[in-house]
Amino acid sequence: MFLMPLILTSFVAWFISTLAGGGSPIVLIPLVNFMLGPLAVAPVITTGMLVGNSQRIGLFWGDINWTVNRWYFPGAIAGAVLGAYTFTHLDLEWLQLLIGVFLVISIVGFWLKKKESALQVRDWHFLPGGFFYAFISGAIGSSGPLLNPLYLKYGLVKEEMIATKASHVVVIHVAKMLTYFAFGALTPQYLLYGLAIGLAALPANLLGRYILRKMNENTFRQIVFASMAIAGVLMVWEQRSLIGWQ
Repeated sequence: MFLMPLILTSFVAWFISTLAGGGSPIVLIPLVNFMLGPLAVAPVITTGMLVGNSQRIGLFWGDINWTVNRWYFPGAIAGAVLGAYTFTHLDLEWLQLLIGVFLVISIVGFWLKKKESALQVRDWHFLPGGFFYAFISGAIGSSGPLLNPLYLKYGLVKEEMIATKASHVVVIHVAKMLTYFAFGALTPQYLLYGLAIGLAALPANLLGRYILRKMNENTFRQIVFASMAIAGVLMVWEQRSLIGWQ
């Protein structure tokens, strides 16, 4: 009975994330947690993200930045396996709180300066960036738009950012799924709900691509920054009990 609400929510989440450079798990994680419990979040979200982002790779194939990928993939694969292993053995919910705080501080700093940092991102920065992003994703289910500042500072926007990020996410989620399966965290029920999330992504990705083609780069950047701020606040709110908020 949970499938229809999950599919409808997934469509909205995927559509928004296409225009905002990611962030669909931020919408879906609370719903999955409510429906199936905290142990389901990582394997269900991982399955859905793998299917949905695989579609994005097909839709935006010509926009993928392969130079970035050559640096990103080795660190991301190692980080995803280690993070997924950690998920099956430890509880690291406090990581989500730290990510939320980081995102909020990053956006506040940007608004105060009225410009992006002068730090220039190099290709090799995606090696450690991919490792940490994938580790956190494997450990708690999603890292949110944690690497979006790195993509933007490197110069990836609109279709190139969506395409390159989708290829990164797919590699991470393949490694995570194999690890979850090996340690018994991916059950048939979780797989079914994850596939529902992924299948709902197809019409959302198509509609999002159509609108993205008509959007200018400055508008895209503003939407990305706004989504990062919202994601950060939501992640802090979800873990408010860790800092004594009720």
